[in-house]
Amino acid sequence: MSIKITDECINCGACEPECPNNAIYEGGVEWKIADGTEVSGSYTLMDGTIVDANETFSPISDDMYYIVPNKCTECQGFHEEPQCAAVCPVDCCVPDEMYEETVDELMAKKDKLHQ
Repeated sequence: MSIKITDECINCGACEPECPNNAIYEGGVEWKIADGTEVSGSYTLMDGTIVDANETFSPISDDMYYIVPNKCTECQGFHEEPQCAAVCPVDCCVPDEMYEETVDELMAKKDKLHQ
């Protein structure tokens, strides 16, 4: 499953540079699948929607850092644990029960983001 940032976030920004998929954004910042990945052209999101990798999406949160579930792989294939959770000083990076994925699914997503 993806990781989410809860409203206990203190906006310290420690998590953002740790993400190997560039799935973490500061509140209010727009995001793209192509940001920090090797994806170009068409990309299929988790809900089956096909988008252009360079399409800009509205921020998921305006007030605090957020994680894009379509880019989060829980650091599978990079690290033994999610790095955002490892560095968070207030333990607000937690599993997102809305996006349950197996390790195989997370690895497939990682491979898709980093071809």
